[in-house]
Amino acid sequence: MTLAGLGVVLAGTVLAGPVAHAEERTCRGSLGAVEVDNLRVPSDATCSLRATTVRGTVKVERGGRLTATSIRVVGNIQAEGHAAVTVASSTIGGSVQLKQGGSASVRSNQVNGDVQVFTNSGPQTISANRIDGNLQCKENVPAPTGSGNVVGGNKEDQCRRL
Repeated sequence: MTLAGLGVVLAGTVLAGPVAHAEERTCRGSLGAVEVDNLRVPSDATCSLRATTVRGTVKVERGGRLTATSIRVVGNIQAEGHAAVTVASSTIGGSVQLKQGGSASVRSNQVNGDVQVFTNSGPQTISANRIDGNLQCKENVPAPTGSGNVVGGNKEDQCRRL
């Protein structure tokens, strides 16, 4: 490599700069009309969101409680081992995944991906959503209830009649 070529390589390296990482906001309590990157509801915490924009993913940890109304999520809402999750009148760019948790209510939302409700205990209500992907429910006790969901993909298993 010539000296001039080395200068171009080094200049390119210097100009590239550091990679930006999305920040995670921890929610205990409530958030209003603010914008965050990713949002995490820690174990056993309660979080209430109203008109909040999440540019990434919402994650609810074991024992966490989330109540979200009129929010916009670019990514997914993921809950595993949650105590309770309510998502209403919101827009989710990805999927809603509720697994091995307690109760949940998913109503009047626009979901661009799938809604997956697997192995939960406690009441699950899924009503009046527009879901571009699939509505999938398996091994929930009791089985989810609801109606009026418009699904672009398939309604499967326990949710086939919703």
